[in-house]
Order: sequence, then C-alpha cells, then structure tokens
Amino acid sequence: MAAAAGGSGGCWFLALALGVSLLKCLLIPTYHSTDFEVHRNWLAITHNLPVSQWYYEATSEWTLDYPPFFAWFEFALSHVAKYFDQEMLVIQNLNYSSQATVFFQRLSVIFTDILFVYAAHECCRYVNGKRPGKELLEKPMFVLAVLLLWNFGLLIVDHIHFQYNGFLFGLMLLSVARLFQKRHLEGALLFAVLLHFKHIYIYVAPAYCVYLLRSYCFTENKADGSLKWSSFSFLRITLLGLIVCLVSALSLGPFAVLGQLPQVISRLFPFKRGLCHAYWAPNFWALYNAVDKTLAVVGIKYKFLDPEKIPKASMTGGLVQEFQHTVLPSVTPLATLICTFISILPSVFCLWFKPQGPRGFLQCLILCALSSFMFGWHVHEKAILLAILPLSLLSVESPKRAGIYLILTTTGHFSLFPLLFTPPEIATKILLMLLFTVYSFSSLRALFRKEGPLLNWLETIYLIELVPLEIFCEIVFPLTPWKLKFPFIPLLLTSVYCAVGITYAWLKLYVSVLTESVTVRQKAE
Repeated sequence: MAAAAGGSGGCWFLALALGVSLLKCLLIPTYHSTDFEVHRNWLAITHNLPVSQWYYEATSEWTLDYPPFFAWFEFALSHVAKYFDQEMLVIQNLNYSSQATVFFQRLSVIFTDILFVYAAHECCRYVNGKRPGKELLEKPMFVLAVLLLWNFGLLIVDHIHFQYNGFLFGLMLLSVARLFQKRHLEGALLFAVLLHFKHIYIYVAPAYCVYLLRSYCFTENKADGSLKWSSFSFLRITLLGLIVCLVSALSLGPFAVLGQLPQVISRLFPFKRGLCHAYWAPNFWALYNAVDKTLAVVGIKYKFLDPEKIPKASMTGGLVQEFQHTVLPSVTPLATLICTFISILPSVFCLWFKPQGPRGFLQCLILCALSSFMFGWHVHEKAILLAILPLSLLSVESPKRAGIYLILTTTGHFSLFPLLFTPPEIATKILLMLLFTVYSFSSLRALFRKEGPLLNWLETIYLIELVPLEIFCEIVFPLTPWKLKFPFIPLLLTSVYCAVGITYAWLKLYVSVLTESVTVRQKAE
C-alpha cells in the first residue's frame, strides 16, 4: 500500500489535491464570517504591538484568545500581509476588508493547507489493504483521500466561513500517522505543538496520554496480553516529559517571565461566555436546552409558571450565548467538566485494558472528541470536525465503522448549514454537501458491497428527513409570520434534530468499541 501511495499512486493523489485547491480558489469571493475580522485583527495586534501587549489589547471585541504558537503564526503572516495591503495591519481599522485583504487571507488558508494534504497522504499509506478493489476508484486509499481532501465541512468552514483549521487538522492527522509508523516521539511532539496552536485539541489529549504510556513507556505484555509492569521504561517517559516541557516552555515561557500566564489562561478559557455558543452546537446541551424551553412553554400555558418571572432572553431571545434555564437546573462549567470526564472514561479504560494498537488509539481519540463535543462548555458547532476527520480513516476499513461515519458525517455536516446564511451561498453549500454525501455513500457501499447495507431502515429514514427540514428552514419558514416573532426556530430545529443523530452515532460507536471481541497479541519484543 505504501508503494501505491508513492510511484504511480502519487499522480491521482496529486490530481485530487490540485482539484480541491482549484475549488478553494473559486471560493475566494464568497461570503466570510466575523472570523475573517478576528484574524485580521490578530494580524494587526501581533504586527504592531510588543509580545507583552498581545493578550491585553482590546480595541476590538475580537481579542486574541488562541495559544501563543498561533499568535506567532499570525505574526509571521503579518510580515507577508504588509506587501498586499498595509491598512489591514492597522489595529483601529475595524472590519477592514479590501480586495487585497480578502485575497491575502483566503490565499493564506489555501497555502497552509499544504500541511493537511501531506498529512492526508501519510494517512492513506496506512489504510488496511484487505479490500484492494480492481479499480482505482474502489481502492480504500483512494476513497480515504477523497473523504479527507474534499471534506465538505472543512471546505465551508475554512474557505467560505473562514478559519485556519486545515493545517491544524494536518498536524493532528500527521501525529496519528506517526503513531501508526511507531514513531512515537514524533507523534508526541506534533501533538504537543498542536496544543499550543489551538487548545481545543485538549479534548483528545487523554487518548494520546494513555496510548503513549501504555504502548510506548511499557515495552512488553504478558502472554495473556495484560501489562507487564516490570517493562516500564523510565527513559521513555522522561523523553516524553522533555518534549512536553520544552514545547510548553517555548510557547508559554515568555509570558511566564512577564508574569502574564494568568492573563493568557483567562483568554484561552473564557468561562464567562456561557454554556452554549450563539448557535447551539448539536450536542447533549442542545437537547437539554430544548427540553427546558418546551417545559417553560407548557408551564406558562397551563399556568404552572409566571411569565413575568421567566428570564426574557430565555423565552424570546432564542439562541444566545448567555442562556438562562427556566425549569431545569442551570449548568455550570464544573458540571460540564464532570460530565465530559465521565463520558470519556470508558474509552480510556478500553484503550488501557484492551489495547488494539494504533487503531485502538484512533477509536479512543474519536470517542474523546465526540464525548467532549457532547458535554463540553461553550462548544462550537465546528468542533464536530474533530471527530469526523479521524473517523474517515476507520470508515474505509470496516462496514460497521462506515455506517457510523455516514450518520455522523451527514448529520454533522448538515448542522454546519446555519454558518452560511446569506442567499448567494445557499446553492453552493447544498451542492457541495450533496456531491460529498453522494460520493461518501456510493464509494463506501461499493467498498463493502458484500457486507450488506451499511445503514438500517430507521437510520436511512432519519437521514432522508434532513431534506424536508432544510426545505422548511430555507423556503417555508421565511414565508410564515413566525419569522419576525421567532427568528431562531430554524436554528433550533436544525440543532436539536442533528443532536439526535450525533448522539446516536456517538452511542453506537461506543457500544461497538466496548463490545467487539479483541484478540490481544503479545509484542514481538
């Protein structure tokens, strides 16, 4: 398989990469969100101010709230940006978006995606080759390459909505590939660097910690597959510790010297923002909020509740950041932390007591990402990509995983639709998702044609119902009188309906991982 990825296989992979790059270029003139201004502001901050002021500057509401490595990344970009338009680097030029600025920022995302392309190539080399297929289009590595490079969610979030997730996911996938190659220290280094670029990846840190401790620091197993405690290597854990400490010192050291660590941490973890983002991410808390709203409506109708005592934003503001629960208990950051911790424990225990090598690690990583998405504090809807992209690697190796992937991907991608709400982008997002979804279903079904259907009838009906939901949200609802009184209804329906599918996919994957039979092999060495 590795040979196929190089040599003759390199031509088709290069064609896929160039094709999607061309599509990204065509998306340059499209709508961009406030994240565009966020990154322009960060360019200006890091270019004009000394390091000591980066995490204090607050001229714009979009203050710097990413870890230091990303700040240095913006600093490096700013020195290229000045050759396109100096005005974008003026801190006071809020919401500045000249054609040169748009071109530069869009192009910077496309260029940095080179790392994601390389990481996808490395991952494709380690696809299980049990189903090689007669034709190139039916080879697992080709299908995986398309699922990664042409991922719909990544396309619209980075190249329309605007963010820099591509090269960050590239770092994560490359670290996964290095662990598959038994290059543990490189994998650990890449992940440590990634954490200091964007701290959201701390969601999957438990999977890395347990896997590296179990499979790298302990060098042998007993005959029955259980851990041989005497094989613990102090040298190896020291090397891992050095990597973590050195990367952390390089990132946070300057701010520790300046006595600014508390300020940096307060920017990275803004718990005052509230339980949910402005648009409810389709997770457990979306269902919780919906139940609370339903109970409140019923309570008012049957006079169990006094309308005047109900928080105004709770009933009329719709999807706001500061969501106050009316009937159900309000949720604190500590409560979400406990729920998240409990939800990832089974996957971590499974990785420790039922080791399955790198693929077991990958399963744990996906479950950690999903569990954190389900129960985390102030989760963004875009965080679902943290589970979708790595699950792509497993989808081409197992029909069971392929079915879960189709549910999670279709539902997760649909939940991103509200990010693109301007009329010109409606056709674009629908067309791109249709193309990616049809390819995902057809290619995975062809890959496992001898295994029977990938989805049962109930799962199929659930996914088909996304079509009338989209018709209602985009066409029917704007024509109703509800639009003025309850403008948040389409967002609420999308969030709650998708939360059901994502919760189902999470539970199905968990049950599959915990119940499947495991053949534990003793290490050769």
